[in-house]
Amino acid sequence: MKENAKTKIKTTDLVMIALFAAATAILSQIAIPMPSQVPATLQTFAVALCGYCLGAKKGTAAILVYILLGAVGIPVFTGFKGGVACLASFTGGFIYGFLPFAFLSGISSGKKAIKILLGISGLAVLHFFGVLHYSLLTSNGFIESFLLVSAPYLIKDLISVVLAYFASLAILKATSKASLKP
Repeated sequence: MKENAKTKIKTTDLVMIALFAAATAILSQIAIPMPSQVPATLQTFAVALCGYCLGAKKGTAAILVYILLGAVGIPVFTGFKGGVACLASFTGGFIYGFLPFAFLSGISSGKKAIKILLGISGLAVLHFFGVLHYSLLTSNGFIESFLLVSAPYLIKDLISVVLAYFASLAILKATSKASLKP
């Protein structure tokens, strides 16, 4: 019986998904505590990088692996935390929002400006999930929650998306022989 070539997962794809999930876990530990209990981290850079380097499906898969590792208790979330409780904490909405963020960052487009705009669109979805989740947990209004856990991070996150795009160009160029192109 002949295997369908489209459903076959290459070993290099699995390795890259694992590598980028690990990179996300490492960059999650670089954090600055904030009064809102939502720290400033390099996660947005890591998630955008996953999408830009691996493409929509594989980049989202890398982030799903990262989230599942954290959910089962492996301390990959910020502050070396893990467990389902992290997904229900103040930062949980941001963690869930990483999935559409990685997907949108990874959508193929030949134009630089479109890819960056897709990453920024993913960032907007990420922030919406994070603000909504925070708002529900704290009983704050959406606007008040936005001002606490989104607005202070927007400039850093926008810069992270742009830097991730340009870093991905360098990574893809350096690894083009390993056929990592999305």
